[in-house]
Amino acid sequence: MNDKENKKKPNPTDVYVGSRIRLRRNMLGMSQENLGEQLGITFQQIQKYEKGTNRVGASRLQAISSILGVPVSFFFEDFPSQDGASGKGFGEEGSSGFGLDFVTSPEGLQLNRAFFKISDVKVRRKIIELVKALAADDD
Repeated sequence: MNDKENKKKPNPTDVYVGSRIRLRRNMLGMSQENLGEQLGITFQQIQKYEKGTNRVGASRLQAISSILGVPVSFFFEDFPSQDGASGKGFGEEGSSGFGLDFVTSPEGLQLNRAFFKISDVKVRRKIIELVKALAADDD
């Protein structure tokens, strides 16, 4: 009976990879339908990938990474290992949770989309410097 229960639950790795697909797709303002069209599959299949109910094969994940403009490793970043470590090295504990929460919020998505539309690298660097300066004023 335990085997039946496990078969109904999505694998945590598949759920995580799916959530990273959703994150990047939303950051780009891309619909599930648009991503599905580019892959030659239905938006329902994209939904299943993003929920982790269907596993993304290696060649499909490579195609998704190309369309979304990120390396395949993006989909596994900060994934907790079997022993509970997240593979962050000396990174701060808990920092990725906040970052992920912000990036997936409506404000974070709007900020990301607008920021990536700025083509001038110097302007983007100045915006980062401005935000850092404003954050330092709050301390």
